[in-house]
Amino acid sequence: MLVLMKQDATPQQVDAVCERIREIGFVPHRIPGAMRTAVGITGNQGAILPDHFQGLDGVAECVPVSKPYKLVSREVKPDNTVIDVRGQKIGDGRLQIVAGPCSVESRDQIFRTAEAVARSGARFLRGGAYKPRTSPYVFQGLKDEGLKLLEEVKSHFDLRIVTEAKDTESLPAVAQVADIVQIGARNMQNFTLLEAAGRQRKPVMIKRGMSATMQELFMAAEYLLALGNYQVMLCERGIRTFETMTRNTFDLSAVVMIKHHTHLPVVADPSHGVGIDWAVAPLAKAAVVVGADAIMLEVHPDPRRALSDGQQSLRLEDYEQLAKEMLALRAPPASGA
Repeated sequence: MLVLMKQDATPQQVDAVCERIREIGFVPHRIPGAMRTAVGITGNQGAILPDHFQGLDGVAECVPVSKPYKLVSREVKPDNTVIDVRGQKIGDGRLQIVAGPCSVESRDQIFRTAEAVARSGARFLRGGAYKPRTSPYVFQGLKDEGLKLLEEVKSHFDLRIVTEAKDTESLPAVAQVADIVQIGARNMQNFTLLEAAGRQRKPVMIKRGMSATMQELFMAAEYLLALGNYQVMLCERGIRTFETMTRNTFDLSAVVMIKHHTHLPVVADPSHGVGIDWAVAPLAKAAVVVGADAIMLEVHPDPRRALSDGQQSLRLEDYEQLAKEMLALRAPPASGA
């Protein structure tokens, strides 16, 4: 259920609604809106009688929520969620670019990449320190040393860091460095990790699992919001289908559907979506056109020598050209236009 407050409801009246929700054994969630505040309710297995709230001062109406993903749904919050990451906003209509290597491999590699990313106008650097890999015999990341290198480039280039927490053990160290904690596709339904990330008060990006439906992705996000972390964005990175010509099937419809059904920002990752370097640019631009809030790209100074995902990584010069083209697609209108 959603308790909608009147436009002139006072903070004390909102507090009273939250207290009543706790009294009947459930959890309140304040949801500020452009015009008025709403209070969402979680913890109930069945319908809640509106009689609990209709007599309280400041309450306009009680609205049942039909979706199982209550806090993620636009039924609860019609306005877009905008996440402020150290002064850079995701979800406010402007395009953000997140670029960098699949894995942090060396100081020279990450510094050369960060320099190109900053020069392109992007404000977010991606790079894996802890790498969950399909095979136990391939490069697993530099781990703590990788985090130290990310911390170094973060301060040197004033970039916001996006890096993955592989498990609950690595999460505290990752959260110390990351501006956005990534929950990878293989961990989308690692509920213990989701709960731990929900207790963090730091932005989190959840990647869609390779065989996950959109509703399953929404429910993964619900874990975090239910624990009070509302700084969540969702990432489409391709799903596994019968097609073998591409690494995955990049589901551009997911960008549209996620934005229609939820209020959370959407990140598109065409690098993992297609897995082929020459196909990344057109898909990245298509994702901008259909409304992605951010585009995530794999970039490497020498993709042929990359320790992971070299086949889908862009060379620095190709990335910089693509960044210009993407930013032009989302450029603000000229004054007087």
